[in-house]
Parts: sequence; C-alpha cells; structure tokens
Amino acid sequence: MAPHVHLTRTGDGPPVVLVHGLGSRLEVFDPVVPALARTHEVVAVDLPGFGRSEPDPAVRPGPVGYADWLVGLLGELGLDRPHVVGSSLGGGVALETGRRGAASAVTAFAPVGFWGAAGRRWCQSLLTVLRAGARAGGPVVPAASRSAAVRHALGWGVVARPEALARDDLLRQLDGLVRAEAFAAARRSFAGYDLTGPGLDLGALPDVPVAVAWGSLDRVLPGRTQAERARRALPFARHLRLEGCGHLPFSDDPEACVALVEEQSAARGPA
Repeated sequence: MAPHVHLTRTGDGPPVVLVHGLGSRLEVFDPVVPALARTHEVVAVDLPGFGRSEPDPAVRPGPVGYADWLVGLLGELGLDRPHVVGSSLGGGVALETGRRGAASAVTAFAPVGFWGAAGRRWCQSLLTVLRAGARAGGPVVPAASRSAAVRHALGWGVVARPEALARDDLLRQLDGLVRAEAFAAARRSFAGYDLTGPGLDLGALPDVPVAVAWGSLDRVLPGRTQAERARRALPFARHLRLEGCGHLPFSDDPEACVALVEEQSAARGPA
C-alpha cells in the first residue's frame, strides 16, 4: 500500500499548487488560500514525512527528491503544468519542478539554494534550534502560548510579528515542526544543494514566468546576499523584496503574497 499523502483542493480555475518548507505543513498557506481560491483551483500538499503525509521510503527528502515526487503526484492528480508556489524548501521544490518542465509558472518565497556555506549552516542550525525548543516545551506550550510574549519567543525566527499570530495557527505550525519525521533527512540534503554553481542546467525554467521573493525581515535566510545570488543565477526572473515580512510572509502580508501569485499566474498566459 502506498504511503498516505495529505493534501487539500479548493476553488476552481487554473491550478496553483502550494508547497511548504522544512518542518512546516500545508496550513502555513491558510492566510492566502481563500483569496487564491476565488480564481484558482488551489492544491496544498504535505510533503512526505511532514504534516499528515506519511514518510515514503521511495522518496529522497530534499528539493530534488521532493520535486521528482511532486511531478509524479501532479500526474496522478491530473494537473498538467500548474503554477507551483513554494516556501523555503518548497521554494527549491518549485524551482526544481520548473526545471523539469512540469510547471507553467513558478513563485518561490525565500527559496533554499542561494546560500553560501555560512548561510546554509545558519539556516540548518536555526531551524534545528526552533524544533528543539518546540519539542522541549512539550505539553506546556499550548497554555504558555496564550501570552503574546511567549508567541513572540516561539515564532520570532520565521515570521516578522509572531505575537500577532492567532494562537491556533502558531500551535499548528509548532506541531508540524515537532512531528516532522523527515526533518533530519531533508535538513541534511541542504548541504549538497546549490543553485548558484557555474554551468547549472536550468532546464525549462527560463521558459516560464519565475518570481523569487524575500522578506525584508527574514531571519532564516537573512540579508541581501542570497537575493543577489538569486538575481545572478536567475537573471530572467522577477526578484522582489517583501517589506516588513519574515521568512514565512503569508501571515505577515497575505495581500502582497496573493497579489504576487496572481500576477505570476496571469503572466503564464492561457492555460
């Protein structure tokens, strides 16, 4: 029996597929799904070993392995070259899906792969510390998270204003971080993932609309250096800065995120 894959489908129109990041789950996109579903079929997926999707021994965790898996899933769902939107690890998956010619447009929010060695180690270390903190908090986290100060401490690494997060939203994300069975393997994959090397084969990526967006207050993949590397590696893409947003911008500024996805969907032309 194939491992269970958890996903949601809502709305009607040209399809948009949403792919989360390391230690996250599909609910991270909840702030933007209702608006996108007014004009699109929106499919949000839990990657194998994250959220409510079971680990799949046939899938190699990481941007490359998950992109191979996603291309197969798109075929099973009857989705022909949808617009693929990804966050962090999911941003790398989205770009890889575009390289394979399986996406009609790509939108990558703070994608992995444009780091130097120090930036990559920082990303790995920070997410590991956040996971360890969430796991150590255990049963006291739900009660403690009623405090805005505690929500800030728990969420400061990934959103700009964690104290403004709805308590239930924060708890769902922390639960996803704690329970992510593929976390360690996907984290290790980062060491060999680089989208900036000379002679990189971009495949079909230059043939579709691509947007890469970075939060100005991103603490996981911080600084302008990664954005500049992305500009050099993908000169054909749109490169944007989301003011006042953290690593996961969907709750910080859902309107800006929706607008960007809509613009990219329009840029791909008729389905």
